[in-house]
Amino acid sequence: MMDMDQELSYGSDYKLLPMTSMRSGEGQEIVPDVYCYTVQIVNTCFVGLPNHEGWVLIDAGTPGSAEHIVKAAEDRFGTGRKPQAIILTHGHFDHVGAILELVEQWDVPVYAHELELPYLTGQQSYPQPDTTVEGGMVAKLSFMFPIEPIQLGRYVHALPKDGTVPKLPGWRWVHTPGHSPGHISLFRDQDRTLIAGDAFVTVKQESLYKVITQEQEISGPPRYLTTDWASAFKSVKLLASLKPSNAVTGHGKPMGGQLLTSSLERLVYDFDKIAVPEYGKYVQ
Repeated sequence: MMDMDQELSYGSDYKLLPMTSMRSGEGQEIVPDVYCYTVQIVNTCFVGLPNHEGWVLIDAGTPGSAEHIVKAAEDRFGTGRKPQAIILTHGHFDHVGAILELVEQWDVPVYAHELELPYLTGQQSYPQPDTTVEGGMVAKLSFMFPIEPIQLGRYVHALPKDGTVPKLPGWRWVHTPGHSPGHISLFRDQDRTLIAGDAFVTVKQESLYKVITQEQEISGPPRYLTTDWASAFKSVKLLASLKPSNAVTGHGKPMGGQLLTSSLERLVYDFDKIAVPEYGKYVQ
């Protein structure tokens, strides 16, 4: 039985990231009510029309990024207009890095898939990163990445089982495991906009050079933290079948149009070659 009244806390291994990208601090409007804001090496999403109340934050950045996220939100929506909720695609440290400061400042609910709750309520650590995978310096440095659970207490709730997304009418969540057990992506059928999280990304996240320069290319989920490659492949196939017109991924530049369509098709067709490491402790 989880103690929902426990004091909020990060894991004892939480620390600032020693790396950043050229896009850090930049924002990009994908469609009128979806705005991608980059903090260090990860993307957050603001869903809601500019200068309006009733927006929602998707993911919560890297450790130490709370002030940057709040400032970007105020620039987008106006001073004092807090989100109605925070939705987490998953609970890895670079997607919940500022969550405690944000919920304490905004006093808003957080929603995640029920399978992610152990990592968000102090119960279970994520598996150790796989530093042996090929791809670049970020993979080699991943042993430094925090994996201990955080404690969100009363703020965190399981997403509704019917696929609806609290405070986001017209959107649905899709279970896309592989990178983590309860990883989700968000999809809006009306305009086929996809917020993919780390189910796939648009940068080779293992390469420090490509992370810094944000050189765009389709890739599977970050290799060093992905533990179930069979599920990851099924998740990519599922997202490709939705035929998204635009996609914001957890890492890399947003992608849309024919480039997104052809890139996803290629990723599905060549998943073993493009996404799966040739070797590693989670590769079967």
